[in-house]
Amino acid sequence: MGYYDQDHQNRYKGQKGNKGGYFLASLVGIILGAILVVVAVPKLADYDVLPYTVEPDEKLQDEAGDNNNVRTQNVSVDVTTDVTKAVDKAGDAVVSITNIQTAGFWSNEGNNGGGQPAGTGSGVIYKKEGNTAFIVTNHHVVEGAQELEVSLEDGTKLPARLVGSDIWTDLAVIEVEAKEIKTVAEFGDSDKLKPGEPVIAIGNPLGQFSGSVTQGIISGLERAIPVDIDQNGTVDWQAEVLQTDAAINPGNSGGALVNISGQLIGINSMKIAESAVEGIGLAIPINYARPVIDDLEKFGEVKRPYMGVQLASVNEIPGYYQQEALKLPKDVKSGVAITSVEPNSPAAQAGLKEMDVIVEMDGQEIRDIIELRQHLYTKKAVGEQMKIKFYRDGKIKEVTMKLSGETL
Repeated sequence: MGYYDQDHQNRYKGQKGNKGGYFLASLVGIILGAILVVVAVPKLADYDVLPYTVEPDEKLQDEAGDNNNVRTQNVSVDVTTDVTKAVDKAGDAVVSITNIQTAGFWSNEGNNGGGQPAGTGSGVIYKKEGNTAFIVTNHHVVEGAQELEVSLEDGTKLPARLVGSDIWTDLAVIEVEAKEIKTVAEFGDSDKLKPGEPVIAIGNPLGQFSGSVTQGIISGLERAIPVDIDQNGTVDWQAEVLQTDAAINPGNSGGALVNISGQLIGINSMKIAESAVEGIGLAIPINYARPVIDDLEKFGEVKRPYMGVQLASVNEIPGYYQQEALKLPKDVKSGVAITSVEPNSPAAQAGLKEMDVIVEMDGQEIRDIIELRQHLYTKKAVGEQMKIKFYRDGKIKEVTMKLSGETL
């Protein structure tokens, strides 16, 4: 009994000592916590932890069936960015275009049929002069139209007139009365674009989402895309375009591609829509388009240099005829053969003849008809002179041709 009592007393004393230690530790913790609060609160006040503005009309509302008051806040988020500024600047200059064609001689009611929408696209208002506003779009948007109708951003519909169209560059100009037009696009400089630069596409995808905005970057510059102009299965032209990953869909054609400053740097033209391809949209650079736009506005067509010849690419001619008819050296496998020359044409006046094979223009190698057209249409102007190197009877020769302004 004495042993048990002594042990019990010792344990009781130890418990009293432990309680004293616990109390001291708790007191120290409280003091340290208070010091941290005093130090930390002013520091936290230095940080902007609310990225939105709280309106002054904060209210207390009672939840239905609950006696507890719930505090709610009306908040407004400042979403102004460089992108929204660019869209605000250029958005109203982008319009929807409806191509109206005759549906048929008889309508469903048995009467003479009126025009029916055959397709829709987009356009960009680029100029306002007197009572007329001018709009650039794609040739394929207005092709075959009996009537054209333009819808502004606010829904106003205006009849439009075709000023001129060009199948080679896929550009067209139409005009409307300027009374309702308030915004005109500002031209940028597409020669200064850089891969990776942000761009914004604005248009009317699917003909029902007018003013749609998509964002992306410049994915590539000076892309050459083969184009079959007459749909005969043979490439006739190489379109020089910008590549972007901004979404471009049917109906976006003719719309605006703008830079982050809201300047027009391209006319959306097409997309590569193969099943294994994603994010390849194409636009005509505005610096390439501007001379075409000017000609269409002034003349209704593009004034291009004219040679007066019929041509065939050497690489499409069988090897036997390359040697026997054209008499080309064996190491010459490319060029453009002249199959006929029009009398009194620039080619005839320069002395070119049938069976001559053009291999160089102004020092630039010419390998096929496409390269010849590219040089003639994009590098030369009516009235200019052009140096041509060609093979005749196996010998290299050179002439200078003065270009006229008829159609090739």
